[in-house]
Amino acid sequence: MATVTFDHVTKQFGDTVAVSDFTLQVRDEEFLVLVGPSGCGKTTALRMLAGLEEQTSGDIRIGDRVVNDVAPKDRDIAMVFQNYALYPHMSVYDNIAFGLKLRGMPKDEIERRVMQVAEMLGIGQLLKRKPKELSGGQRQRVALGRAIAREPAVFLMDEPLSNLDAKLRIQTRAMLQQLHRRIRRTTIYVTHDQVEAMTMGDRIAVMRDGVLQQIDTPMRLHEHPVNLFVAGFIGSPSMNFFPATVASGDGGAKADAGFFRARLPEGTRATPGANVVLGIRPEDIDDLSSARQNGHLPVDAKVEVVEFLGNELQLLLTAGGQSFTARVEPNTQATIGGSLRVGFDVSKLHVFDKRTEASLR
Repeated sequence: MATVTFDHVTKQFGDTVAVSDFTLQVRDEEFLVLVGPSGCGKTTALRMLAGLEEQTSGDIRIGDRVVNDVAPKDRDIAMVFQNYALYPHMSVYDNIAFGLKLRGMPKDEIERRVMQVAEMLGIGQLLKRKPKELSGGQRQRVALGRAIAREPAVFLMDEPLSNLDAKLRIQTRAMLQQLHRRIRRTTIYVTHDQVEAMTMGDRIAVMRDGVLQQIDTPMRLHEHPVNLFVAGFIGSPSMNFFPATVASGDGGAKADAGFFRARLPEGTRATPGANVVLGIRPEDIDDLSSARQNGHLPVDAKVEVVEFLGNELQLLLTAGGQSFTARVEPNTQATIGGSLRVGFDVSKLHVFDKRTEASLR
């Protein structure tokens, strides 16, 4: 059991700064997800924690111990890689047991751990097979089993589900959550998939260009993004954005986005004349022919694309020369090329400074 701390950690490759002044504390037994687009520095941060990369400056601690100069094998961590990294000439049993044998563990203890992990992951019938005889999902479970058998203080997972098909990803995601509740080890999970992040993390740390943007619970990230990047990255489909200008008016400040004017939510820090970006999530836009109309700002739009997803329709709409996405009830009467009156739930409106991209709420 251990906390993990990055204390003002920076990593440079020549003149390129991969991770900049990264400060983060992962709580004991927490499942923390590092998420961001490719090249944002999340894997580099994980590799520095594992000892596979040396930080340029700053300290990394596991528990109370600074591990800057500690060899990877002595950091009490186990890492699961994207490409499984199994030994092709070894059986499943030997792949799981290999790290334990290197540590000189007694044979009966090795067998106990391997069998316990195999039962936990449902791979007991695969122990005599070689990796080439396994499916992708089975290989991933073996890689997880090898890490779990070590019983480390910290688990590191680098996009372990990215090679699996969509259905298997969902199943394995659920299995990982169940495993975490069972073994209660501090876990840092790296992914570029914000759906994985939202469904798995106790907290999520969002990175961009090597800089930590925000760390919070999935709900807080979704409802209170600190800037334009986090707002657009978290949520699927992503938030709609509209450039607007703040104007004073009866009853408070309003933002004029051209094809609609909306009263700014109470507490918004914007002055008349300021250039802002309004954001609204697709799920906060409704078909006004439905029963949910209270407090919605009507907008007449043209339907460009209709996607039927079973429990909802996902619409690409245009109005005032701007495109936006709406998620509406499946019984909405929307036809491509036709018009549709939708309602923006202005109580869910997000407001960002156009220059700094910071949230103004």
